[in-house]
Amino acid sequence: MQTDQLRALLAVVDEGTFEAAARRLHVTPSAVSQRIKALEHSLGRVVVRRGLPCEATEAGEVLVRLARQQDLLEREARAALDDAATTRELSVVVNADSLATWFVDVLREVAGWEGVVLHLHVEDEGHSHELLRAGTVLGAVTSSPTAVQGCSVERIGVMRYLPVATPALRERFSHGRGVDWARMPALQFNEHDDVQRGVLRRHGIGADAQPPTSRVPSSEGFAEAVRAGLGWGALPEAQCRADLESGVLVRLGAREHVDVPLHWQAWRLRSPLVDRLTETVRAHAPRR
Repeated sequence: MQTDQLRALLAVVDEGTFEAAARRLHVTPSAVSQRIKALEHSLGRVVVRRGLPCEATEAGEVLVRLARQQDLLEREARAALDDAATTRELSVVVNADSLATWFVDVLREVAGWEGVVLHLHVEDEGHSHELLRAGTVLGAVTSSPTAVQGCSVERIGVMRYLPVATPALRERFSHGRGVDWARMPALQFNEHDDVQRGVLRRHGIGADAQPPTSRVPSSEGFAEAVRAGLGWGALPEAQCRADLESGVLVRLGAREHVDVPLHWQAWRLRSPLVDRLTETVRAHAPRR
């Protein structure tokens, strides 16, 4: 596996076509094709699915990750040699609620790192693993403790969600000392959001008796929808603390909460920059 072959593979996957990859590498499409064919011949397997766009095969994804790791290490070496023009890119995937709360402190810290740019992907659990597996990102904040191949994983904290609503909405659907969970309108982030459904299951509300549910696929928009009284929702504790103190929102049950574990997955790579990012994420993740 030669460096120019791996760079050609990376360019084809990123750009989608051999022609676009050639423009990025300042060579001819024929040269890109020859490098890919030579790589495939040396491995004895196909690494690129020719199509629109071109995509890496399962074997190709392993090499794409290797190519990105080599690029990061090369940029770190240039930075160590005081090459002021060298910019190092950190690509990370994070869930929307983390980005809206504790991960902001990570952004503030990374803002002070010289020559570093941060590329964030906001995705759900399933796609986060795909991005790690393909080498598109070097790290991910995830709830899954299962490491993607080539990555290490560690538990870094817990996100606590509190079921909350406006006082008026809670009053409308009060039932004895609690609320009528089967009738009170609810909110949902997206089709993969199981936090509210988990609360309802604990109160005996199954999938066949779900209350009217509105979908708001934005962390900030979701919180605003709760404040507007569109429905009740489980908000991160850090996101609703001020509203609870001011009385804008009330908790639905003094002890009701949902704890979601947070894990950090990152390339298993001895890189000072990756290590520094891991330490920063670890330092700012919420703990209980």
